[in-house]
Parts: sequence; C-alpha cells; structure tokens
Amino acid sequence: MTNFLERLKNESVLVADGATGTNLQKVGLTGGIIPEGWVLDQPEKILALETAFVEAGSDIILTCTFGGTRLRLRESPLAQRVEEINRRAAELARQAASKRTGTLVAGSIGPTGLLLKPYGPATVEEVTATYEEQVRGLMAGGVDLLVIETMFAIDEAKAALDAARRTAPDLPTVVSFSYDRGTRSMMGVKPTDIPKTFLPLGANVIGANCGTTLENMEKIVTEYHTAAPEAFLWAKPNAGLPELGDDGQAVYKVTPQEMGEFAKKLVALGARIVGGCCGSTPEHVAAIAKAVKQ
Repeated sequence: MTNFLERLKNESVLVADGATGTNLQKVGLTGGIIPEGWVLDQPEKILALETAFVEAGSDIILTCTFGGTRLRLRESPLAQRVEEINRRAAELARQAASKRTGTLVAGSIGPTGLLLKPYGPATVEEVTATYEEQVRGLMAGGVDLLVIETMFAIDEAKAALDAARRTAPDLPTVVSFSYDRGTRSMMGVKPTDIPKTFLPLGANVIGANCGTTLENMEKIVTEYHTAAPEAFLWAKPNAGLPELGDDGQAVYKVTPQEMGEFAKKLVALGARIVGGCCGSTPEHVAAIAKAVKQ
C-alpha cells in the first residue's frame, strides 16, 4: 500500500495500461470465449499482452479478471474456479510486471452483470460475497492495489468497495465509473456523485474509464477535480468510439499520438493516473507515457 500511495504523492503522474479485451480479440478471442478462461487455457497470450504494456511504459497493469466473479461466471463451469482464476491472473501480471522494476499490479474488479434489488434479482449481501471471493484470489496472487472499474451503479460499486475494505484492508482501492450516456452512467450517476460517495467510504482514488468520447472524458475529469480538488484521479478513456470495419470487427480510430496529446490534457485537468481502455494498444500506451513523462 505504501508504495502505491507514496508514488501518487511523490510522482507527477503514473501511466496505467491499455485494453485487455480488444487486444485479446486480435489474437483469437472470439465472442463465445470468456476472457478469464484464457488465464487458465491460454496464459501465454495474457502474459504477452501484459508484458507488452510493461515494455510500453505502464507503471500499473491490470489483471485479466474484469469478469472474474462467481455471479458474472454463473452460467460457466469457471464459476467454480473463481479464486484459482483470480490468483493465477495476478501471478501472470506479476510475472509481466517483473520485466521492469517498480511496475505495480492492479486487480481488476468489474460489474457482476446483475442489477441489485429493486431493479434486478441480486441482493447486496450476495454481491458483496462474490466480490470478497474475487478479492481473496487477487490477494493470493499478490496484487498491489484493487481497481473497481467500469461501474455504472452506486449500490454495486459500494458493495465492491465494502468487500475490498473487509477482505483486503491494507490494499489501496480505485473506484472508476463508466459514463456511457455522455457524462452520466447507465443508471444516471453523475461525476459529482462519486467523490462525495466513495472518498468518505475509503476509496483512495476515484476515476473514469471506458465511456464514450475523449471530449466527454475531459468533461468528467473536470467535474471530478472541481468537486474534489484534493482527490487522486484515474482516467482511462477508450481510443474513441468504435466503428464497424470491413471485416465486421470494431475499429477504434484515435491514433497513439492523439491519445498521448489527450493524456497530457487530462493531466493538466487534474488526472494523476492515465491510460487507455477499449481500443488502446501498447502503442497507445507508449505514446501516453512519452507525452506525460516528458
């Protein structure tokens, strides 16, 4: 914990990694394959991607565990191997991180795919329990911090943070929301809701990832910084909005150079950790690192 928080205090900016899913799709991940399954079945591909991010200049790399909860995997046999998957994913990321001294490993924690009552079938208790199970696996694999990411509902993110604080009280935690309705999440959450809700609950960093356009990410980071100028901010935008390519695959058209220039703008607005989400390659991360570390 000290290492991550001390670096936030002492370094002007840290660089996170890029996308997991869209990069794995380039090496064979198809719609019918669960990415977390590759942690066990194709570990060399996970390791190669994470190593590429380290070599590109990432100070922080995320584990391939975005969907690694029992509830998210409930229709797959992998649901019975949650702790194993998360532990192994953390070990792979740790192996990649060892390629460059000081690289930190963040345990990725995503939505369960279920809405909580009264909007859906899940209860706070079962969601919290499923996140606790995931955190135990990530801890066993040796992560340095936890990233609760791509969240859209306050209640689910609170359950994830509660699980993190209970299960891994010594690990720092990032809470990052996805605003896929411009500057609102699918459940109507506003950027100003995040600091007032999650900083008092013990989140060390708040942020945004995925979402829509780079311009909307600029507005979101501005709102965060205005609402909580003292807060550490995390920003991982997509490489633009996806367009359908000739082969039927999603194409992200923001170039590495454009991503690097935009990262500088986010830092100027108050972001302390910058990286990329969907469509962001190791080349994008290298451009970001070059731009913000000058």
